[in-house]
Amino acid sequence: MRNIYICLILLFHLVIINKADNDDSGVILPSMCEVCKFFVTELQSRLDETGKSKETLHVGHGLDKKKKIVYNKSELRLTEALTDPHICDKILEYNVHKERSGSNRFAKGRSETMDTLHGLVNKGVKVELGIPYELWDSPSAEVTDMQRKCFKMAEDYEDEIEDWYYKHQDKELMNYLCANIILRKDDTKCLTEKYVPKGETEEGDKKEKKSSKKEKSKPKAKGR
Repeated sequence: MRNIYICLILLFHLVIINKADNDDSGVILPSMCEVCKFFVTELQSRLDETGKSKETLHVGHGLDKKKKIVYNKSELRLTEALTDPHICDKILEYNVHKERSGSNRFAKGRSETMDTLHGLVNKGVKVELGIPYELWDSPSAEVTDMQRKCFKMAEDYEDEIEDWYYKHQDKELMNYLCANIILRKDDTKCLTEKYVPKGETEEGDKKEKKSSKKEKSKPKAKGR
């Protein structure tokens, strides 16, 4: 039991060290780059879900001639992607992973630290964090701040998002909106940050994907 408590102390020391360059509460609020990155990530993901639809909408009332509009270029699709439910509510699915650096600290799922603590509780170890156990997985101050800034960003840049949607869908939204419009040129580093799990390399991951594609493209041998 004594060894478990020693491990806990070491664990919290690591967390404290990671927080040393932050404010007194250990909270690093998200930068505008991080807010834009995850706002666009979620918006693009939702648009991708409906992007291949070939549905046609018929608009017009009464004696007006009904017009046909392709759904994937319609106002309805964009409105649903942004507000049904609001895209910024997706931000609350993120957690802060203190063991990761840069914008990679924001990710869905539990962090390694919280997984360890939950594991200890499941083994019957008493762990005190200063808040009730049922609140352990509640959105952190960083995440709620990101959501608040996300709502403001969606409102402030509504016209620019519509301009991209109707005229520039051939351009990458992350680059069009974040890099070229919202952010300063010296504040775009986080947009290209990618999380690479321990023991893996980004280059190795790319080679693995290429190899997988080649295997899929090979013609199957015909049976005799």
